[in-house]
Amino acid sequence: MTLRISLRNGEPVIVNGAVLRAVGRTDLVVENETTILRGRDVMKPEEATSPARQLYFACMMAYIDPADLSRHQQVLLARLEALMTALETAEAKAVCIRFAQKVATGQFYNALADCRWLIGYESDALSRLEAASAPSSDAPQLAAESAPAA
Repeated sequence: MTLRISLRNGEPVIVNGAVLRAVGRTDLVVENETTILRGRDVMKPEEATSPARQLYFACMMAYIDPADLSRHQQVLLARLEALMTALETAEAKAVCIRFAQKVATGQFYNALADCRWLIGYESDALSRLEAASAPSSDAPQLAAESAPAA
């Protein structure tokens, strides 16, 4: 299996646990099985601020830190269970099931794509919730207009 990766100048990439940084625009061709993650796909611990992001972080750690795989899998299962109970749509639950199948077969890199979808879904759901709970900008004006004159 050959994989071609394009890196921007200064972009880091993790290869088998080692952090490498591109000098200039760089194309890499990976010709055998390896653990590789581009810098743009790396999430810092402080960025794991929501259930879907925490799931992504746990999956990423399971992928790039196989020496501690057992611990990362325990965290993954706990995060997945918490997220599954919060999801409301059949589509989101199906993505979680697909994610779980990939994780069960050790396809952590491919599972990260499902996590990115879940992060987008979660972000959209929170935006809709915030919009629905925000007071209408017309409400104070209407109340003032309908108030009885003193």
